[in-house]
Amino acid sequence: MKPLSNTVEQFTESIFSTMTKMAMENKAINLSQGFPDFDGPRWVIDLATKALNEAKNQYAPSMGILPLRQAIAHNYQRFYNMKVDAASEVVVTNGATEAIFCACLALLNPGDEVVVLEPFYDSYLASIQLAGAKVVPVTLKAPDFHFDIEELKAAVSSKTKLLIVNNPHNPTGKVFTADEIAFIGDLARKHDFYLLSDEVYEFLTYDVAHKPTATYGDLKDRTITISSTGKTFGLTGWKIGWAIGPANLIKAIHNVHQFSTFCVAQPLQWAMSEALIKMDDYLVEFKADYLRKKNILVKGLKECGFNTIEPKGTYFVMAMLPAGENDVDYCKKLIIEKKVATIPTSAFYIKSDEGTRMIRFCFAKQDETLINALKNLH
Repeated sequence: MKPLSNTVEQFTESIFSTMTKMAMENKAINLSQGFPDFDGPRWVIDLATKALNEAKNQYAPSMGILPLRQAIAHNYQRFYNMKVDAASEVVVTNGATEAIFCACLALLNPGDEVVVLEPFYDSYLASIQLAGAKVVPVTLKAPDFHFDIEELKAAVSSKTKLLIVNNPHNPTGKVFTADEIAFIGDLARKHDFYLLSDEVYEFLTYDVAHKPTATYGDLKDRTITISSTGKTFGLTGWKIGWAIGPANLIKAIHNVHQFSTFCVAQPLQWAMSEALIKMDDYLVEFKADYLRKKNILVKGLKECGFNTIEPKGTYFVMAMLPAGENDVDYCKKLIIEKKVATIPTSAFYIKSDEGTRMIRFCFAKQDETLINALKNLH
């Protein structure tokens, strides 16, 4: 038989799948994969049930139902004073991961270069490779995960087509400063490249409110903003994400979307179109819950002897390993000996070996799950 795609043949199983499978085999408490072990709000689920019973069960418009796109645009206006045209500047996708994939295929040509800030979400690499472009990594330096200005400057060239920033940042929990985003923006203007800003944890910041990359100066003209409802509502299985940007870029992203997944589940779109405009009270409770969970895990890990790095956002905590330890071996040992699963962060690096000295814990779990995991780790 003739060979498969050279690019696809290089792909291996996601580290998330590997660690979750190992956790299940060893009956370990799973603090590895980034999803809640509790359901999303009942009132949002009821909205989906209502839509199912109202016969909203056929294909949705490929761009997304207009009420959902309007709700998304409305929220960017009221939360960030960012004007978005619901008709032409929003496309609804099957989660943020599909939005990233479609954006890469829409923008990139073979030979183009994409600057990524490592550690990075693993789908970035696959999406860029499938587009035939080259990944150029720049390392965020622990423990505060800043980028070296000279390293970033050196990574940019006339071939740079795109830079991907994830803010708040998975896996580190970093929230980029205004000066850092402004510097990235200056480079984008000087070298005329696009920005893809992955902001799925936009409502999970603990010290300062989130500010979208597109709201810095004139960056809206060259920025694709990506987010989703999965993290905010604890409904990761619904896979409702979106891309926002200039109409010509969104049209190109939609061109990829319509020939891959075509559309997102219509009843879930209707539910979210209502949920997004009724989320104010929910967000207060949501943020308080995650702040409490963060404090439980960070305090508990410190008491267990872990050298933790306090996250500024997301629902992840990074921990530095003792000298001489390797992240993959250490994670396997935790699963087998302590019955707690975490993520080895070397999977998120391709340039630096810093990841081998850190592991990531997820605190999007019931308080009882976190407490039981901490008991195991003592």
